[in-house]
Parts: sequence; C-alpha cells; structure tokens
Amino acid sequence: MQGRERRQANGGIPWRGIDSVHNRLIHGYFDINLGVVWQTVSRELPPPFCYTSSRDQSLSREDAMHEARFWTPAPEGKVKCSLCRFRCLIAEGRRGVCGVRENRDGTLYTLVYGRSIAENIDPIEKKPLYHYHPGSLSFSVSTVGCNFRCLHCQNWEISQWPHTGRDIAGRELPPAEIVRRTRAGNCRSIAYTYTEPTIFFEYAYDTAVLAKEAGIGNVFVTNGYTTPEALEAIAPYLDAANVDLKGYSENFYREVAGATLQGVLDTLREYKRLGIWIEVTTLLIPGHNDSEGELKGIARFIAGELGPEVPWHVTAFYPTYKMLDEPPTPAETLRRARRIGLEAGLKYVYQGNVPGEGGENTFCPACGKIVIERQGFRVGTIRIDKGACEFCGETLDGVGL
Repeated sequence: MQGRERRQANGGIPWRGIDSVHNRLIHGYFDINLGVVWQTVSRELPPPFCYTSSRDQSLSREDAMHEARFWTPAPEGKVKCSLCRFRCLIAEGRRGVCGVRENRDGTLYTLVYGRSIAENIDPIEKKPLYHYHPGSLSFSVSTVGCNFRCLHCQNWEISQWPHTGRDIAGRELPPAEIVRRTRAGNCRSIAYTYTEPTIFFEYAYDTAVLAKEAGIGNVFVTNGYTTPEALEAIAPYLDAANVDLKGYSENFYREVAGATLQGVLDTLREYKRLGIWIEVTTLLIPGHNDSEGELKGIARFIAGELGPEVPWHVTAFYPTYKMLDEPPTPAETLRRARRIGLEAGLKYVYQGNVPGEGGENTFCPACGKIVIERQGFRVGTIRIDKGACEFCGETLDGVGL
C-alpha cells in the first residue's frame, strides 16, 4: 500500500504534541501504525470504528481457515491458485506469495476470511477517490497480508504480518456485521483497503454482495494484480477502484514491489473493459520512478488506453519502512507530473500528500474553474449540478457527481 492512504483514527484526532515524523505525513492526523499512538487513540474512539489491535487477537490456522475460490488441483498434492497474477503453485502445507492462502491436504484455504485487522470510517477522498460520490464516507476494512513486497509500504506492519512467522492476526467481523456498521455509520460505500483486497477476495466478495443488496457501494484500493477471472466475478458488485500504478518500468516493479509492470497494466485494462470506475495513483519516489520518461509513459498509458477521463493522483513519498534513507518528494516534482498529465490530455490530475498546493481541487476541463474544493481529505464547496459544471454546463466524469 502506497503512502496515499494510511490507517487513521476516526474523526481525525490532531497530531499536535506528538513528535513523530510518521504522524505528520497525512495532513495532521494520527497514524495509528505506532503502538504508542494506538494506546492513545483506543481510549478516545468508540468501538467498532478503530484499528483492531493485533495483540491477543492471533488465530490458529485451524480457527481461521475457510475454503478458497479460484484454485485447481495439481499433481503431487499441489494446488494452483488463480486469484492473483502470481498464479502460485502451492505444495502441501505451504502458502502462496500472499502468505494467507494455504494448501491443506490438497485443498486451498484462505486464512483471513472474516478476520479484520483494521476498520474505520474514512472520507472517500482518503482512498483517494475524488470522482466517486465526493464528500461521502466509506467504511474501510482490511485483513493482514499482501501479495507485493513494497519497500515503501506504509502499512507494512499488517501487510507483511503473515511473513513474520506469527499466527494470523485479526478479530471476527462477519460480512453482515460490516454492512450493519456501514449503515449505522451513514457510509455511502465499503472500501476494501489498507493492505490488498485481492488476497482477502472471498471475504470482500461475500461482503460486497450483501452491500449491493442493501444499496451500499463497494470500492477497492488495490495494487492491480487480480486475475481476469477473479475480477470478472466481483465486477457486478464493484463500483470503483483506485489502482496503484507504482512506476513505469519493469525494473522498478521487480526491485521495489516484487511484481511486474505488465501485470498491473493488464489488470488496469481489465477494469476498463469491465466498466468499473477507476482512478490511478502513483507515489513519486525521488530517483526511482519520477523521471520525465516514466511520468510521460504513465500519462500516455492512462490517456490512451484507459481514457482521458480517468483521474491520475500523483502523490508525495515520505521515508518509511525499508526506504528510510530516501528523501521526501519535492513539491515541484508533483507540479511537474501534473503538467505532464495535463499535456498528455488527461482531464483530471491531482497532487496528493501536500495540502495547500491547490492540486487537490477538481477543475472543470472545459472552463477551468474549480468545481470541487478540497483541503486534504476535507471537501469544501461543490459547484456541480446533476453531473455538470455550474459555470459552463460541461459534463464531468465520475460516479455520483
């Protein structure tokens, strides 16, 4: 998970007085990755809208097992998983690259079904999804685990948990209860986020089906490595997704994320083909993925293959996890990326993690006036009437505008 969405206390508790670089990253809110912050936050938040402390919540494999979808038997007791693009061949007693899908006696099980490690009510802008019901709330939920190994992951404590040798962490939170809490919190949607929703697909799918029946939307915040067959299965229930396009070179993806660029590009094309509203995020890491050539490549890909209406979020990196020695992203790099996106024909390019720059506002692509004002995750005045710019009548792209 990149730096644009990190777990945060419900309601946005101010960080003033807490001297931590991490706490300052997200527009003046607590980052509850830190144990000391968790202790503070947990006393102030009403359950259930908080981070699930993993202490004393670990589960044995037997307690957490639920038969998986998208797999086939293979010779010698192995199973072939077809949920993500790694398509792991898993031997008896072993797990896939995600760390949460295990072969037990020739049957593939998911170890995280119904086991939430974090849940919270977030503004939809935090995902970030700027063109999906702007100003609405989203009930966000996650399990441990991820199929990527991003060196700059800002939720690494939970995304990489299964690789620590400890039992699967989380607490029981059934799909029906997620839907109940979503309605109780007056949320427009459920966001499957914080780690990687693909790896808890069965849990997300069952929740999404119930949510759709209740008139609640479903959104993914994803690294974009789901197989076509899995994405097709959930597409009828999935309304939107923010997909990371972390860079534009195979070398970057191999060394920094442990995956392939081509797999992500192919998944983005599948989202487009299936008619799911998508927004793309690229976290710019100085010296790694912010060259002129890579930025132009990303912009051309989005404009040419996904469509000029697809929003591109270029966000600032801050040192974290295994990239603590890298410098933060200069604001000028974000400005340059935004110019490149607009010059490539994209209608909506946003600058993230640097509030006050003005790059978070939505501008009408026809008249250039601000139609949605934003400051961080907060939405100000919206000048859209029935999906059109109030100033010139231009139709604006998105869902629920």
